[in-house]
Amino acid sequence: MANTLRAYKQIQDLRERYYKAIVGKESLLKMIAEAEVSEQVYNSNAIENSTLSLDETDKILLQIDLDRYITEREIFEAKNLARVVTYIETKSKENELDFEIILSLHKMLISNIRDEIAGRFRKKDEWVRVGNHIAPNPLEVEDRLQKVLTEYNANTTQSIVNRIAKFHLGFEYVHPFCDGNGRIGRVLNNYLLIRGGYVPINIKFIDRSMYYDAFREFETKNATKIMETIVVRALTNSYHKRLAYLENKVIMNLSDYAKQYKLSHANLINKAKRQTIEAFIERGVWKIGVNKKQHNNIKKA
Repeated sequence: MANTLRAYKQIQDLRERYYKAIVGKESLLKMIAEAEVSEQVYNSNAIENSTLSLDETDKILLQIDLDRYITEREIFEAKNLARVVTYIETKSKENELDFEIILSLHKMLISNIRDEIAGRFRKKDEWVRVGNHIAPNPLEVEDRLQKVLTEYNANTTQSIVNRIAKFHLGFEYVHPFCDGNGRIGRVLNNYLLIRGGYVPINIKFIDRSMYYDAFREFETKNATKIMETIVVRALTNSYHKRLAYLENKVIMNLSDYAKQYKLSHANLINKAKRQTIEAFIERGVWKIGVNKKQHNNIKKA
């Protein structure tokens, strides 16, 4: 419990630093958000078994020819998800999340992939299974999903971490769509975070095993501890990255930081994964922001 409270306080402290740091830096914030789109798309699609690499995702979004054959579905999965990720940056600040918005985002995501199911919930006899989990009866989808939304909106005294974890697990348990549930669910996390005044998160492909463990924990124990850990680490990672840029720090690869400061790289990686240091992953590489004065002093030593 003490560790949980400490993590929640860490997020609030980072959030306060962030709001102080963003004053007058709207163009930099926009640049950071734009640069993150391909990473968001790559990781979310990779969790769903897309074969695209991050570089290939970049090329598709920049309309650059690829060196190998890519299915039309994977191309649309990348383009559509990028469109949705970009769209919610503004939409989330304007409107509360409701069924109409969820359906419109799903239509954007699945268009040109499976048009017959795009923008609608599962209908009678449209059952879906994820691993060993058989999603609830299609006829129960709307009622169950409404309960998930209502619980999120009602629990305003709980931490954002707890609320997002419960919402995401509840949404994925219902699995309201025939396809695209994971990707749209991760988009909705960010819709709610941005609307709540937080930064968006990027659940990484490298954390997929832990991510699936969170669903198993929820289904078997009705517990959210693993998903809360994922959300905490993703949020702190996102804040650490933004603050490194916004506070005008020297951004170093963690491996170079270890060499320069004569520290154990393995120990730093372990701390970075647990987010007990202000490190962040950018394009698959662990980095850290260092104050310029501190950096210059160590260079002179």
